[in-house]
Amino acid sequence: MTSARASLDLAAVLLRWRNLASGLLFGVGLAAFVDQTVFHQLLHWHHFYDKSTTDVGLVSDGLFHAFGWFAAVASLFLFADLRRRQGLCWPRWIGGVFLGAGAFQLYDGLVQHKLLRLHQIRYQVDLLPYDLTWNLLAVVMIIVGSVMTVRTRTPPPHP
Repeated sequence: MTSARASLDLAAVLLRWRNLASGLLFGVGLAAFVDQTVFHQLLHWHHFYDKSTTDVGLVSDGLFHAFGWFAAVASLFLFADLRRRQGLCWPRWIGGVFLGAGAFQLYDGLVQHKLLRLHQIRYQVDLLPYDLTWNLLAVVMIIVGSVMTVRTRTPPPHP
């Protein structure tokens, strides 16, 4: 294999990785935004950390919101670079978004809700329907993202 061909292959691998990384980060940021906005702020169902005072819960929500915001902004820097290089692959990027959002939601549902018990989805209700819905939606997003990502493993052939 010639060095020119090897460098083209490496460049293609890096572009595929950047598409996936940008999508993953955006998916995490998007899921964090929806979780924060809907469940923390609009519905007042919980805070990121519910084992202390309301003030501590609000501070933890602010840190959580900042984390999601930074993930989204970082993803958009990668996205802009992909556009500049004309290397954006929408199906791979969207697959990354599904993977990132699903992974975030499954981590939240299993680790933060059940293992660490930082907070629950709701309180004073039967949690089983909420937990099943939350975690099954996460698994569906992971499956969709995985299928989209696997289908874009190799770049389309050049004419």
